[in-house]
Amino acid sequence: MSNSQRYTITAALPYTNGPVHIGHLAGVYVPADIYARYLRNTGNDVIYICGSDEHGVPITIKAKKEGVSPQDIVDKYHAIIKKSFQDFGISFDNYSRTSAKVHHDTASEFFKKLYNEGKFIEESNEQLYDEEANQFLADRFVVGTCPKCGNEESYGDQCEKCGTSHNATDLINPKSAITGNVPTTKVTKHWYLPLDKYEKWLREWIVEGHKNDWKTNVLGQVKSWLDDGLKPRAVTRDLDWGIPVPVEGADGKVLYVWFDAPIGYISSTKEWAAREGKDWEPYWKDEKTKLIHFIGKDNIVFHCIIFPAMLKAEGSYILPENVPANEFLNLEGNKISTSKNWAVWLHEYLEDFPDKQDVLRYALTANAPETKDNDFTWKDFQARNNNELVAIFGNFINRVVVLTNKYYDGIIPEPNEFSDVDNETLEKLQKFPSVISSSIERYRFREASQELMNLARLGNKYLADEEPWKVIKENPERVKTVMYVALQIAAGLSVVCEPFLPFTATKLEGILNIYKNIAWDDIDKVEELIASNHQIGKAELLFAKIEDEEIQVQLDKLEATKQANEVENKVVEPQKETIQFDDFTKLDIRVGTILEAVKVPKTKKLLQLKVDVGLDIRTIVSGIAESFKPEDIIGQKVTVLVNLAPRVLKGIESQGMILMTDTPDGKLAFIEPENDSVNNGEQVS
Repeated sequence: MSNSQRYTITAALPYTNGPVHIGHLAGVYVPADIYARYLRNTGNDVIYICGSDEHGVPITIKAKKEGVSPQDIVDKYHAIIKKSFQDFGISFDNYSRTSAKVHHDTASEFFKKLYNEGKFIEESNEQLYDEEANQFLADRFVVGTCPKCGNEESYGDQCEKCGTSHNATDLINPKSAITGNVPTTKVTKHWYLPLDKYEKWLREWIVEGHKNDWKTNVLGQVKSWLDDGLKPRAVTRDLDWGIPVPVEGADGKVLYVWFDAPIGYISSTKEWAAREGKDWEPYWKDEKTKLIHFIGKDNIVFHCIIFPAMLKAEGSYILPENVPANEFLNLEGNKISTSKNWAVWLHEYLEDFPDKQDVLRYALTANAPETKDNDFTWKDFQARNNNELVAIFGNFINRVVVLTNKYYDGIIPEPNEFSDVDNETLEKLQKFPSVISSSIERYRFREASQELMNLARLGNKYLADEEPWKVIKENPERVKTVMYVALQIAAGLSVVCEPFLPFTATKLEGILNIYKNIAWDDIDKVEELIASNHQIGKAELLFAKIEDEEIQVQLDKLEATKQANEVENKVVEPQKETIQFDDFTKLDIRVGTILEAVKVPKTKKLLQLKVDVGLDIRTIVSGIAESFKPEDIIGQKVTVLVNLAPRVLKGIESQGMILMTDTPDGKLAFIEPENDSVNNGEQVS
């Protein structure tokens, strides 16, 4: 359990070129929120800081596509994102945005201090340039082959496949994301942070200094970059969207988004402090403060190498105590993709599952991608709700409250003598806060959520073993003690569930009529959490069962997305070389009907068909067995190229060709006459 301490907790600034989805929630915002809520509950001085990241190339690309200004884009998505976080109970102390004046001022001042102290390298060199678009290709305006892993769709600043950070000029076969043209090079001037100067210090601070308390995936990535050798990194870009570089001779240049974005944590803190009438500096400059960055694994390089180097160069800021980066969350076996709409968007989730924020929070926490990529499935979501939240947690609370109201009109009874089982159960209850604390403080939120559920299991087992509904007839005094003990567990649950299930905690406090009367540390210290003769409220269901039909709606929605993507991404074969009219007239294409169909032995694709083409009944071997069952195509109207030279396939002479095309799902489809009355043998012209 923590002693009182000051904490600055940051969550990665979401990028405002789209809404937030479950991958963001699972990877960053729910674990950070659990941590912040827990620390507040244990009496610490906590600020939980975030805001919208509103600069950079993807914003300008989205604006160009939609024919609006970058400001229009960021205003739209900032509002959607901020509301989604509020609706899900993400308890930020401040949610700002990098387009705010306080951020522009803070980032500009930060840059100028480093500039005035000679911490940057100023260089003119060749950068990729799109002649048609008449602009330099910064970061995500260029795509090409990653020089490290060979991914052919790497961006100019980072490969999303292997996670390598690089410069646009490092790409192999680069192309402009604006026009698709192969770029030229043109000389331009930029300012660079010499990361190589901080390489030794970074190794000592992270790889050696934090080898026992930072996640292995974070340490592994940092060590890999350091082993490859750090190079100076440009902190400015040739763009017209962003924070103007605040020095002379920098017209048309802005601060690199990954220079200005992490400073957004500082500017958001300043905004909070100004609103609350507090001093922001202790939260960033006092060595007693613990700074924790919650991020996804794709941001490790920026939070563990670039931003710490910036803070070290500036000289007055503290460094992060930990950067507990998570891996990625996939969706139904495929990588979440905003561009392909393969995601569960938070604002849409609430439309389909109103008042079930805690269900998603719990399901994402119980399946969190803490040490490896994990997969979210709707069936697992349903099972977590029905088999755990409803059947274990909700069931225990409901039984306790219903029985208390039934036997004692909702007034907690005076206990009698405690049995060994009672004492053992209360002792187990007292241990749960420290067990859950230990997991949370080691950033093992998945483990902590299961310990929470184990406390509910303890309550269920206690009631099942003691059977107060049976004992009430023969020993009503014993039942008073049983219900008193069960109510202590219920009160304990209302406290320790709050970081994970904040909406449920509020509801449970209302049912028990306790309203923040119990502190986290009280559970293992005070003799009773909820007193005898205290009046509780009536029973309410904390969780409702989710039916198969509700899940099927979500699966159908994803299937529709998958099919739409297949149609959109289908590659249309280019037109073949031009032929003359006389060439076409040589083709004799006729309507026919399939009379018989059997599989060709020892093949996967071939069917042997008997087809009436009007002229005669002939044998045709066709590669359609993976799309059709033989018995399903008897009587099928088809179009047949009848004057194709015979060809022997698997020992069978094929006398023509059935004309087919592809469907969006990759299956074959017959080319057939629209009118069933067309006779066999009629020519197609």
